Amino acid sequence: MTQVLSKRLFLLSSLAALASAALPFALSAPVLAGPLPVEKDELKLGFIKLTDMAPLAIAKEKGFFEDEGLYVTLEPQANWKVLLDRVITGELDGAHMLAGQPIAATIGFGTKADIVTPFSMDLNGNAITVSNAVWEMMKPKIPMGADGKPVHPIKADALKPVVEKFKAEGKPFNLGMVFPVSTHNYELRYWLAAGGINPGYYSPTDVSGQIKADALLSVTPPPQMPATMEAGTIVGYCVGEPWNQAAVFKGIGVPVVTDYEIWKNNPEKVFGLTKEFTEKYPNTTLALTKALIRAAMWLDENNNANRPEAVKILAKSEYVGADAKVIANSMTGTFEYEKGDKREVPDFNVFFRHNATFPYYSDAIWYLTQMRRWGQIPEQKPDAWYAQTAKSVYKPDLYLKAAQALVDEGKAKASDFPFGSDGYKPATADFIDGVSYDGRTPNAYIDSLPIGLKGGQKVQGSEITGG
Repeated sequence: MTQVLSKRLFLLSSLAALASAALPFALSAPVLAGPLPVEKDELKLGFIKLTDMAPLAIAKEKGFFEDEGLYVTLEPQANWKVLLDRVITGELDGAHMLAGQPIAATIGFGTKADIVTPFSMDLNGNAITVSNAVWEMMKPKIPMGADGKPVHPIKADALKPVVEKFKAEGKPFNLGMVFPVSTHNYELRYWLAAGGINPGYYSPTDVSGQIKADALLSVTPPPQMPATMEAGTIVGYCVGEPWNQAAVFKGIGVPVVTDYEIWKNNPEKVFGLTKEFTEKYPNTTLALTKALIRAAMWLDENNNANRPEAVKILAKSEYVGADAKVIANSMTGTFEYEKGDKREVPDFNVFFRHNATFPYYSDAIWYLTQMRRWGQIPEQKPDAWYAQTAKSVYKPDLYLKAAQALVDEGKAKASDFPFGSDGYKPATADFIDGVSYDGRTPNAYIDSLPIGLKGGQKVQGSEITGG
């Protein structure tokens, strides 16, 4: 029996080696079709109550975790810091994370830890919402179409006179975002800066992010965004769904721009694990990745035909727990801006198409460029540092092992995955300001942005020094 098994493993290993020979990410172990012999089968995974946690909910509800021999408990967390800390301590085996969290932890901004990701959870899914009062002040500067509705995308140029009016009156212009290393922080900053509004800098001695700021950004937990704005503590925010649509339903605010309009098909959340977990439980890691890929495929298949069912699942109290109508407003291919102004946005939430689940190095590098731009990375780094850091966090090799197993099992097609990729997307100018980004040349990109640290500049005290 042992000899037969050894021969089988040898043949599988040989086939896997041949199949991966043309790939930049070589498979270091045989890909076994069917459930893997997982080292740990009972897992607790964390999430925040946002619609982009959907792959986790679907993998559980549709039995994809169980198909891989995994028995998973999903547990909502109070905020992103608690979630990260509990993954680091091992109280959670893994979690739905902000894409910037594993990167920031690896470079030691905030909490220092080795967190990796073999799976990107989605593209797009965020928006920027302002209060009704701010919206009325913006309107005179917003072009209107023949139908009398605002022309999108709405740029922050229309917000700049409002910010200046607040400043002239001695009032702070307070905006909310979900975490210092969140996509939301960087997207809100990008949009503001593209409109000539300085969102402020970080320094080693001042992590408020408000040095030299025209608009003051601070952290507010996602579910509390609408109530915090209604109370007047903030006048706008950047958050994921359903909390922008909640403002529309409550009649307290207007989403002015989606992140799809700020950066078309931008990466959003990731599934994060400690490096130690992936090394101690390699088969469990692959099994998790397989189940999540299947969930993402289910969410996007047949032109989003499963989205109505997904909305019902997410509306459950144990997942997002928001009204199904609010979740459906963005999850089913539309997005409502001003009340009654509902538009077709089929790619507002993308879970699988456009290679959404593949952990591209260039995505990680974009986050690093924004950390450097705003002073979270205090000193200039060479291009090679960006590439090395991205490779220490994003694990496309693990992803492709899981993908190959699904192909071998007949559960996916090879054409569904970017086999042969070097981990970098082509350069793109699909940003609201038209600036081109190439992950291979991060310093040139940073220097091309109009507001932000460049070259050898540093934040010292309340001033920018160097060059």
